[in-house]
Amino acid sequence: MDKVKFAVVGIGYIGKRYADLILNRNDSELAAIVDVDKNRIEELSKLYPTQTFLDIEQLLHSDTNYDVVCLATPNYLHCSQAKLVLKNNSHVVIEKPMGLNSSDCNEVIQLAKTQDRNIFCVMQNRYSPPSAWLKEIISNHILGKIFHVQINCFWNRDERYYAASEWKGKKALDGGTLFTQFSHFIDTLYWIFGDIENIQSRFYNNNHKQIIDFEDSGVVLFDLLKGGSGTINYSTSVWNKNLESSITIIGEKGSVKVGGQYMDKVLHCEIENYTMPDLPLTNAANDYGNYKGSAANHRYVIQNIIDVMQGKDTIKTSAEEGMKVIEMIERIYRS
Repeated sequence: MDKVKFAVVGIGYIGKRYADLILNRNDSELAAIVDVDKNRIEELSKLYPTQTFLDIEQLLHSDTNYDVVCLATPNYLHCSQAKLVLKNNSHVVIEKPMGLNSSDCNEVIQLAKTQDRNIFCVMQNRYSPPSAWLKEIISNHILGKIFHVQINCFWNRDERYYAASEWKGKKALDGGTLFTQFSHFIDTLYWIFGDIENIQSRFYNNNHKQIIDFEDSGVVLFDLLKGGSGTINYSTSVWNKNLESSITIIGEKGSVKVGGQYMDKVLHCEIENYTMPDLPLTNAANDYGNYKGSAANHRYVIQNIIDVMQGKDTIKTSAEEGMKVIEMIERIYRS
């Protein structure tokens, strides 16, 4: 396969990023873009030399030639649209979260197996150098036994954010703060440490009562299945701009902290008989104008998709992992 042909559904900020990355490579082709906003599609048709459609059904029933469909659509559409793509015998890329419940995610996975198609889940924070470094030292038991893990996510998501989209803030369409804002950090927890149990949670809506249908803040306590305890403290009530995304790990042989606004800096590393290596710089956070999100690592996602399609690599974030994050969030909310 000389060129992997992509269709991108949902041309908001992340959809545009996909389109730009695909167009700027010699081994990929932007076969189509899809968005329900007619004005947006008309505007983007002047920027992107490709076919345009106003809904995913139009794309799927067209004679457009594509290999992979990237879904950068609202959360509640991910699983239903993934099923349509898979039934059409195409591979699918699903932005986070994979879905809003694990049952729907499992149906997508089973359909992909039946169709012999790939599902690529997007958890781009795995590509950030501090996250990859944490994964390495934990996998190699550099810290010895893990005693405690603390994740703090303190962001701003005010009326500027929710006014921009009809679906955000609505429980049935959005899912909740852990789905939309902080699923990347649940994935980081699972990817590095594995599953959790004995969950106890508290949720609060401090200053979003007239804006969203769910919590804006929460405290989660848990035990790690592999040993040790942990907490997640999160909030979108920070005034004006994001404050912190961090993970602190206390182990038998030392302690580390990765922090900054987007878990992008190693703030502390003191480990017995260990010298901290020099890490590559972390990519800047995705900038959405009034607010920022996680690291802009989608170029690595596109690279992995192309490598898999060309038989050079395996999928970095599997559908099973994507579903596991959803299942963990479900258990946190149920607790």
